[in-house]
Amino acid sequence: MTNTDLPLIITKVRDQARITRSFDLRVKDATGHTKRIDFIPGQVAMLRVPHHRPAYFAFASAPDDPVLEVLVKNKGGASSVVYDMRVGQTIGLVGIAGNGFKLDEQKHRDLVFVAMGTGVAPLRSALRHVLKRKHDFGRLVVLYGARTPDDFCYRGETDAWKDAGVELRQVISRPDGQDWSGPTGYVQSLLDNVLPNLKSPVALICGSNEMIDQTRERLGKMGFKPEEILTNY
Repeated sequence: MTNTDLPLIITKVRDQARITRSFDLRVKDATGHTKRIDFIPGQVAMLRVPHHRPAYFAFASAPDDPVLEVLVKNKGGASSVVYDMRVGQTIGLVGIAGNGFKLDEQKHRDLVFVAMGTGVAPLRSALRHVLKRKHDFGRLVVLYGARTPDDFCYRGETDAWKDAGVELRQVISRPDGQDWSGPTGYVQSLLDNVLPNLKSPVALICGSNEMIDQTRERLGKMGFKPEEILTNY
């Protein structure tokens, strides 16, 4: 961490999925008071740990949540260092990147959140923002894909999403040997069963570049205009 980085103190760590943890972070200024960080739902934090270049981690919390939260998958480099950090340790915030999702421009539209793996983090940020303003939007649909059931994050929140009126559909791509009775395949395969029932949908997509490209192509064939397909980066 350099003198120009903003120190973030880890206040809570939770296992979310296989080799994936969420980290609650708090900013303290020189007086010891908590400081709020302004960002747009879906934007990404550039975080620095010693001996590594800054790495990118999407905010999983909404901008007006009381704490910052990021989702970290242990995949080598800086992510492995952060993954092993504990409460009380400090990470440096270098900056905030990405366009995020400008949700105020999508009022009264149906929102279809399409996520794969840890791509659920920026979509959770957007969903939490929208749920606090639910009367401003139409139907809310979350399509969430993972390799196995153990790779789904925020499993403890899905019931609350459903109770709030969110239509949640989950799919796994590697069903072999798994205790899973739901659909199998890739998350973009769920679009065909959902979109015909929506009046004015806008899609918010997060995942691998390949998944985003395939989903964008599929939505285009289904009649979506480019401005109705949103990515956070």
